[in-house]
Amino acid sequence: MSEQKTLLALEGVTKRFGQPIDPLHRILNKFGGTHQDQYVYAINDVSLTVASKEVVGLVGESGCGKSTLGRLAVGLLQPDAGTRTWRGERVDALSSTEQRRVRLAVQMIFQDPYASLNPRMRAVDTVTEAPIQHGLIQSRAKKDFAQSLFAKVGLNPEMMDRYPHQFSGGQRSRLGIARALAVNPEFLVCDEAVAALDVSIQAQVLNLFMQLRADLDLTYLFISHDLGVVRHLADRVVIMYLGRVVEEGRGTEIFSRANHPYTQALLAEMPMIRLERKTYHPVAGEIPSPMHPPAGCHFHPRCPHAIKRCSLEVPMLREIAPGHRSACHLNDMQ
Repeated sequence: MSEQKTLLALEGVTKRFGQPIDPLHRILNKFGGTHQDQYVYAINDVSLTVASKEVVGLVGESGCGKSTLGRLAVGLLQPDAGTRTWRGERVDALSSTEQRRVRLAVQMIFQDPYASLNPRMRAVDTVTEAPIQHGLIQSRAKKDFAQSLFAKVGLNPEMMDRYPHQFSGGQRSRLGIARALAVNPEFLVCDEAVAALDVSIQAQVLNLFMQLRADLDLTYLFISHDLGVVRHLADRVVIMYLGRVVEEGRGTEIFSRANHPYTQALLAEMPMIRLERKTYHPVAGEIPSPMHPPAGCHFHPRCPHAIKRCSLEVPMLREIAPGHRSACHLNDMQ
């Protein structure tokens, strides 16, 4: 982790979602049935730290739990186990006033820039609703405030009175960023914030993120399935698979010396611009059902290097080089 002071930390967090059995099965259980509630562990004993002014890239396939982890980080979901700390203090132990300050300091930018906007609300009201409600600005100043925000994210202030459907995809993404910035946050959780955009528009929005980081000293948790996007932005990279962190380290370390077979597989399928021909190698197999995850290392059914121990014992996330941690039994054989 960066030597800078830790801003946000999740320590040993677990989040599960349950599907209770229906009333008929509950009645049958009274007569000897064995039906049980079913649970999905979206996050299983995960720890994550983000230092002040750092950009952490959170990467994994769809269904690995990275969006759930982002919602735990921002406080939209509460963990079933583990703690969330802000500047070294447990958030749930803070006073209501301090918790409110933390909620304003940590904001989220959602994956779908259209679904996350109220279609009946004009852009000027979208970006000024929260600061007015929290007493950061007066209602009479909302147009001037919106103009400054629009200019900051590269939108024409003359578009303030438009509705979301009157913006393009890239413009809606910028509008979502403006809404998040409206309450002067320190930390932004960006959940696949450019995934729905064309490649050319992605580049513009990514450059905007980098510029805002420099101008406003922002800290990012940038969630993506695209390693190319993360490579462009992140200081540190965290790789998740089926609810667990399997590898983390500095971006340069991960991209040059990936250790975990899953990380290596993700890098192998990443598009590259090279003169020589490259064979495309997708990750073998499909991600297992989180309802019935494999025993031991969750990745072992898809791993080309799996040994018997991998199916029996959960590997610990341990340091293999300064600032570089990996959860793989193969490291014990070196």
